[in-house]
Amino acid sequence: QVQLVESGGGLVQAGGSLRLSCAASGLTFSNYAMGWFRQAPGKERESVARISGNGGVARYADSVKDRFTISRDNAKNTVYLQMNSLKPEDTAVYYCAAKYGGTSGDYSAWGQGTQVTVSS
Repeated sequence: QVQLVESGGGLVQAGGSLRLSCAASGLTFSNYAMGWFRQAPGKERESVARISGNGGVARYADSVKDRFTISRDNAKNTVYLQMNSLKPEDTAVYYCAAKYGGTSGDYSAWGQGTQVTVSS
């Protein structure tokens, strides 16, 4: 059974940085694309960043390009999201997700989420 556990969320002032981590178990990690998604109150969940199994391909939402960086360490079964220049509109619950194969399509395994709050 795939298990994803996020950590690293918290409260930060606008302009600050946070790094989220997601530890995965129960899967052959390098065979899975990983993604970070977020959901703000009253809004639909949206994709933030995705990364291929070998880390060679990364895709970002326009709203976070040049501010967020997704990376992975396949030796540690962990994916990261480095978030810089945070804005109040980045406030949301951030979820880690896994998908067998490529980065496109539906993600089948989800973590419990971690809250990120950016104060103005």
